[in-house]
This record gives sequence, C-alpha cells and structure tokens, in this order.
Amino acid sequence: MDVKDKNILVIGMGKSGIAAAEVLLSLGANVSVYDGKTPGEIEPHLIKYFKSRKATCFFGEEPKEVANFNLAVVSPGVPLTNRLVERVTAEGIDLIGEVELAYRLGKGNYVAITGTNGKTTTTVLTGEIFKQAGRPTEVVGNVGLAVVKKAVRATKDTWLITEISSFQLETTTDFHPHISALLNITPDHLDRHNSMENYAKAKALVYRNQTEKDYFIVNRDDEESWKLAEACPAKVVPFSRTRKLDFGAFVKNDSIVIVDEQGYEHQICEVEELGIPGTHNLENALAAAAIGFFAGIDAGSIGMTMKSFQGVSHRLEYVAEIQGVRFINDSKGTNIDASIKAIEAVEAPIILIAGGYDKGASFEPFIEAFNGKVKALVLMGRTAPKIKEDAERKGFNNIIMARNMEECVRESFRIADAGDTVLLSPACASWDMYSNFEQRGDHFKSCVNDLEK
Repeated sequence: MDVKDKNILVIGMGKSGIAAAEVLLSLGANVSVYDGKTPGEIEPHLIKYFKSRKATCFFGEEPKEVANFNLAVVSPGVPLTNRLVERVTAEGIDLIGEVELAYRLGKGNYVAITGTNGKTTTTVLTGEIFKQAGRPTEVVGNVGLAVVKKAVRATKDTWLITEISSFQLETTTDFHPHISALLNITPDHLDRHNSMENYAKAKALVYRNQTEKDYFIVNRDDEESWKLAEACPAKVVPFSRTRKLDFGAFVKNDSIVIVDEQGYEHQICEVEELGIPGTHNLENALAAAAIGFFAGIDAGSIGMTMKSFQGVSHRLEYVAEIQGVRFINDSKGTNIDASIKAIEAVEAPIILIAGGYDKGASFEPFIEAFNGKVKALVLMGRTAPKIKEDAERKGFNNIIMARNMEECVRESFRIADAGDTVLLSPACASWDMYSNFEQRGDHFKSCVNDLEK
C-alpha cells in the first residue's frame, strides 16, 4: 500500500496510534491525529513532535470535516461506537487498525496468537522458540511493541510473532497469518462486546483469511474455542493437556508430544522440565510447541527452549521473600479466569490483592475458586465494593478494604505469617488507577521493595 501524499486520520493516541502516526509520517503521508484528551492532557513532547512533522492535531475536538480523508486508522482502545469513528464510516472511508496497517505496509510471515488468557506468555515463548531456531523474529502486538514499527522493516523471511486482542481483530480486513492460535475464550471485555457470542466472533476473525495451506492451533479442552474450529478454513491443529489426540500436541506419559500430519509422534520435553509453573502454563507451552513445530522447527530445538524459558514479567512473577512471606506479581491477571489460574498455581495459604476496573462480570466464580487456599482478601479500586459483596454472599468474610497499592501491600504484610504468599492477581483491568497492567505491577514491586527499607 502506497500512502505517500494520502490524507490519513489516526484516531486515538495510545501506543499503537502513536506508532501508526509515526510510520505514516515517515512514509510521506499527510497525517492528522485525534485524541479526546485536550492539549493540556497530552504529553508536551508528543505535541512538539507532531507539529515538527507538520501533522494536523485535533486534541479535545473532532475535525469538522472528514470526507477528505483517504484512510482512517483507529487505536484498539477506541470503541467502534465512538462518534468520530461512526462519522468516518458513514462517509465510506476505509477504517482499519494498526495491525491491518502493518500487514498492508510491510512484509513478513505472521503468527497471530489470541485468546482471553495466556497470550503474552505464549507469544513470548513462541518468539524464543523461533529465535533459538535461528529464524529472523520480532515479537510484537499487545505484548508491547507496535506491529507496524517492525513490519515496515521486515523482509520476506521475518517472522512476526503477534499477540492480538479482540479489539485489534475487529479492525482487520486483509490480515492473513500463516499460523493463528486460539488459546481459550472466557468472559472478558463484555462491557465492549456486550455478549459472549460477539466476543467469540471477534476472536474468530483471526483465521478469516487463512487457507488450507495455513494452520490454526486451538485448545481442544476449551469448548468455546473448539466450536469456532468448525468454520476455520485452515488446517486445524488441536492441543490438549487432558486427552490423547491422533493429531496435534498433547501430554503422554508426562511428556509433551506432537503427532504430525503423517501420524508420526515427536517428543518435545517432559512436563516437569518446563521452566514455567501451573496447568495454565502447560496449555501455553503446548500451544507454543505446536506453533513452532508446524512452522517447521525441529522438536529438539523446541524442547530446549521450553526447558530454559522462565516466563514473563507481571505473570506469576516472583518479587521477594521478606521474613518468610513470599510476594508474587500477577498484575497480568486482568480478568477473573486469569486470576483463578494464578490461585491454582500458587501454594496456599494466600493473601490475595484484587480489584480494579470493572469489565462487567460477576465475581462469584472467582470467590468459589478460593477453595480454602485464600485466607484473606485485600481489595482496592472501583470494583472493591462489588467483589466484597460477592465474597460475603459466598460466605467469605476475611476482607480488608484499601485505598491504594501501598496500603494493600502494607496490610497484606501485617496480617501475613511466615509461609504465606501475598499474591497480586487483580481479576480486573488496571484502567481505574493505572495506565496499564505493567504500571500496576511495577508499583506493586516498588511497594514490596519499600517494606525492606
């Protein structure tokens, strides 16, 4: 796609919106940028950069006319019901997201990994598998690096291992990964998608443009995901930690194995050799192994990476042990199912810090998962009263309400005994108090470190 001298509107100045604008400016497009924040709320260096590149800025006010734009690029954090988005689409202007822009502008082979939980761990692990196998590899998407920044520099041999959310998939049209993966589907983002059916449809967009020459890696143990496999045009590769498969990745005699398209079995590694704990991480490892294998990477090379990989920041990340009390950062637990898996993976007794932005789900399944392992619940954020109400309805009453992270950490340490684990796994997004889960996790780690001073 040639964008030189084209009039392009970028809507939303999150990470991906800024990256899209930067790349488009570098390619000679006439770029206009919009954000609902006023100039006083936007970082001054960003305004200075856009003005120096002759971009037109609309901060806190929409452009009066939109008919003159050739293309609009919308950030994933901006809902498609946004008024400016609706004005653009009403004019018949092509509206795409940053991932679609990257696909149209750049080269490379795409692996697209989606699902409610486990995306980041699976994406980073997959990236390591490809790198260790000597493939030119970029790990991009929701994991932190904008896809478009790497795509425009990619060659035909580059592999772009992409973590992709339902919000990003909604704004794709031509995006065609050679390998796609769906890890699981559990209630999340219902405040935006309105129903599980709509959420699942958004996830299914990951394979929309695939063909029989491509691969779709899917969780056979997750019924919502497996139902979507019926309509997939690509070769469906199931993975399972609970059942034997005639084809795909599964656990046999406590080892990860893959049965290929000819029916031959390949051993990857033993389950106990994995460097990441928990049954959910076994599922992530199975998915990553299948992606690597069907991309043509040797089973032995995959196994070596599996053994050495130690996980990612903010996902069951060990922080410190103070006076016999362990502190674990699971700020990536941004929904109920992710936090349930964290509780399952951590040894009891647990003092659990939770709460944050409300995505509209009931917290009763979360409370039910405590299963005698959680001895106290420390709550903060917008959802704190809602979680407390659901917990008390379920008969769990050992609850502390806190104003902020500092108080959560202090109170957790005060009531902890040697041998306890203080687990930050909020079961909520961070947006009520933080810009993202990384900032929340870093603040937790800083508060824990302050205990030692």
